[in-house]
Amino acid sequence: MKKAIEACAAVIQKGEKFLITKRLKTSPMGHCWEFPGGKIEPGESVEACAIREVREETGIEVKVERRLQDLHYDYPHGLIHLYFVLCSHVSGEPQTIECADFRWIEPHEFAKFEFPPADVGVIEALVKGTL
Repeated sequence: MKKAIEACAAVIQKGEKFLITKRLKTSPMGHCWEFPGGKIEPGESVEACAIREVREETGIEVKVERRLQDLHYDYPHGLIHLYFVLCSHVSGEPQTIECADFRWIEPHEFAKFEFPPADVGVIEALVKGTL
């Protein structure tokens, strides 16, 4: 069995809106939007990874509120164990440091953007307000 890549995705909330970022064209599924995040470093907690990855990709500071869900997803480029964590915006304005673009969107706007398949369940729950 393949070893899963451990990764986190930060679902960042500011008021009624959520931050989404566009993946770099050079990354797998480079045409997709996503929640900022990335691979968990050895010895790093899911929460610490979320804070670090958000800072590296967008330059903003966040506070982790709670874990939302985690799942395994088998992509063509590898098996991923993805942890979704709800974060609140603390400070800073997003920048395109390690992402191609960003948007603050309301839950009903998620349908206008294409996301990787692993994100669909969390997005559906955000839209329904069940997370």
